[in-house]
Amino acid sequence: MRNDCDIVIISTSRWDNPYSSVGFSFAKEFAKNNRVFYIDHPFSLNEVASQYSNKDMVKSRIPALFLGKSIYRKIDGLPNNLTIVTPKVTLPINWLGEGALYNTLWKFNDTIVQNALKKTIKDFNIKKYVFFNSFDPFYFRSIAADLQPIVKVYQTIDDITQETYIARHGVRLEKEVILNSDVSMGTSKQLTHLISRYTPAAFCMPNAADFSLFQKAATEKLARPKELVGVDKKVICYTGNIGSRINYSLLKKVAQTHADKILLMVGPVSNDDHKEFDLDKQPNVVFTGSRDIKDLPSYLQHSDCLLIPFEYSILTKSIYPLKINEYLTAGKPVIATAFSEDIQDFGDVAYIAQTEEEFVAKIDQAIQEDSPERKQARIAKAALNTWQARVAYFWDIVESAAVQKQPA
Repeated sequence: MRNDCDIVIISTSRWDNPYSSVGFSFAKEFAKNNRVFYIDHPFSLNEVASQYSNKDMVKSRIPALFLGKSIYRKIDGLPNNLTIVTPKVTLPINWLGEGALYNTLWKFNDTIVQNALKKTIKDFNIKKYVFFNSFDPFYFRSIAADLQPIVKVYQTIDDITQETYIARHGVRLEKEVILNSDVSMGTSKQLTHLISRYTPAAFCMPNAADFSLFQKAATEKLARPKELVGVDKKVICYTGNIGSRINYSLLKKVAQTHADKILLMVGPVSNDDHKEFDLDKQPNVVFTGSRDIKDLPSYLQHSDCLLIPFEYSILTKSIYPLKINEYLTAGKPVIATAFSEDIQDFGDVAYIAQTEEEFVAKIDQAIQEDSPERKQARIAKAALNTWQARVAYFWDIVESAAVQKQPA
């Protein structure tokens, strides 16, 4: 089955989002052996209007969004088996309350996306496929009878009750999608426990790393990022979305205690939380803004230690951070807060701090204790957590589910 089956994926993250994406990481790995059709999370009219000046993100999609033309694209540098599918624009309905109007407009939006799937199946002569919904319960609650896949898979990557915007409708919609799926997966132990309330077919599918990409930080000499040109200080680095999961009080203590070092924040800034703690005013803190994932290995290589400074919350309790394996693949020392059960599993190769004081202190310890032996231990740990390994496990689960669906 795994060798003669297509994959259709829809994910909350679009293929060109400026940070690592679970759904798209799976898509790239699947595409090494299978045809993959990655349905972009649909743009609403509000998003198009607010982001129209973003030439790469919106303007390039205009013919697909409004005319239904040029809906397919290939991405340079990625397997030719991978096809991006852009549905037509949808209506913004998340602001509505639950009820008849929401359900009517949801049906309208879902029909748009199902039509994109129907056209893709026809245009590419798809005979059998696995449908993989990566944390996008707003679409495909059910799939039209004439579009049925061999197996329907739903994956949750965050505790949806803790994501303020999407929780409004997402909580009940996710439950419905899980009930209508053959297999459900959680990216952490906590998430798997949560979805097991609704289905016996719940599996833990942890995040992984693009090993070949991030290994460059350990095996190749990469150009020094422009933000670090001429810098002769030690560098403490964080990569990823700069938003609500981070403990900014902790980072301020890091910046002030380690005033002799640079605190480098690499990634898109999604809110102003860091400004409440004057992190942007600290003289040794540098924000780079969004960077392409292909550029991250150079930032990691030219850093002395890497941080996962997540706060303790219900949301972070359910997180298996994608970046832990990216960091370890680079071979660098990692300091993390003890925010989840999953991060504790890396205590043999990373410094897991129980308190803010311990976190701050472990930075110097990590830098001083670094050695070739520790570097190799980190890389070896990460090598167990690759997307290749996750895809192999995915197929084991899906093939078993397909057998169970067959009539006796």
